[in-house]
Amino acid sequence: MTSVPIGQVQAQPEASAHSGGYDVELFVDTPDYDLICTICQGVLRCPVRAACHHIFCKKCILQWLKRQETCPCCRKPVNPSLIFVMFKLSKSIGRMKIKCKNEIRGCTETFPLSEQYCHTMSCLYELIPCPYQGCRAQLLRRDLDIHARHCEHWRQPCHMGCGAILSHRTQAQHNCYKQLRQEYEARQKNHRAIAIALQKKMRRMQSTMAHMKRQIGLICESLEVMDEVEEVDEDDLRETTGSFSGTPNSSNRSC
Repeated sequence: MTSVPIGQVQAQPEASAHSGGYDVELFVDTPDYDLICTICQGVLRCPVRAACHHIFCKKCILQWLKRQETCPCCRKPVNPSLIFVMFKLSKSIGRMKIKCKNEIRGCTETFPLSEQYCHTMSCLYELIPCPYQGCRAQLLRRDLDIHARHCEHWRQPCHMGCGAILSHRTQAQHNCYKQLRQEYEARQKNHRAIAIALQKKMRRMQSTMAHMKRQIGLICESLEVMDEVEEVDEDDLRETTGSFSGTPNSSNRSC
């Protein structure tokens, strides 16, 4: 395998940043020419082989086939269903040594490409935002502890477990006993207010229930009076009916 001509790699230095391949300049040793994607001029990322045996980055060739249906190297027709991932080649590329992307900030570490993510998550020269809400500072991971000592947005719960959230300004003046006492008194005050509100509500409910009982009593009395009136009316009706029915009978007897 031959080496990549330097002029050819530098002709499109940003191509891999906008497409599928890895930036050639990340690698410690100059990658072989066979490991370069013809489309993006970067080192193959997830390499795939077409039926014509040419190899490309998976992302690059799929984007290419959206515009053209031929191989960018030999111009033969390419069927997307006949593109195969080259797992062994991908593992070989993963073992190649690369430089940290934070080299310009001072990181001198080199590691296999497959370990890039793990290194980035622990690299002391990685630029990260301040983790404290409200702070917009961007700083190196190695400077995070120093920044935290002076960040005005720094907030941490009390290490004694009282639950108070402390800042640099309140940390020196914090007293757990006083804090807990204030919280206890505040809760007591809140509970008393709730109890008073419940008592008032209970009195209103009791008053409403008493009023309803009185109304029910009046309704019951009215019903009893109505029943008595109906009984009296029925008795009067029977007497009246009896008197009317008795008069013809007496006249018949006299006749």
